[in-house]
Amino acid sequence: MAKQATKEVKDNLNGNTLNVSSKIDAIKELIFGENIQAYNSEFEAVKADILAKKKELQHLIDDVKSELMQSIDSLSTDVNIRITDLEDSLNDKIESLDDTKVNRTLLSNLFIKLGEKIGE
Repeated sequence: MAKQATKEVKDNLNGNTLNVSSKIDAIKELIFGENIQAYNSEFEAVKADILAKKKELQHLIDDVKSELMQSIDSLSTDVNIRITDLEDSLNDKIESLDDTKVNRTLLSNLFIKLGEKIGE
C-alpha cells in the first residue's frame, strides 16, 4: 500500500489529477504508515473478542430463559394442584354444611305439622 500511495503522490506531482479519496488515503499512509495496520489488527482483535462475548452472553441468556420457563411451568403446575385441592376442600365443606344445616322451609313445615298434631 505504501508503494501505491507513493505512486499516487508522484502522479499528482506530475500534474495528473487524483480523486479526493485517493489523496486522503495517500496522506494517511504517509503520516500513519505501519500504525494503521497495527490499529486495524487491534480493532479486529477487539471486534472478535466482542463477538465472542456476545455469543457467550447469548448462550447464558438462552440458559436463563430455559430455566425460567421450567420454573414457570413448575409453578403453574403447583398452583393448579393447590387450586384443585382448595376447590375439593371447599366442596367438602359445602357438602358438610348442607348436611348439618336444616332448611328453613323444611323446618317450618315440620313445626306446622307438629303444631297440628299437638292441636288434635
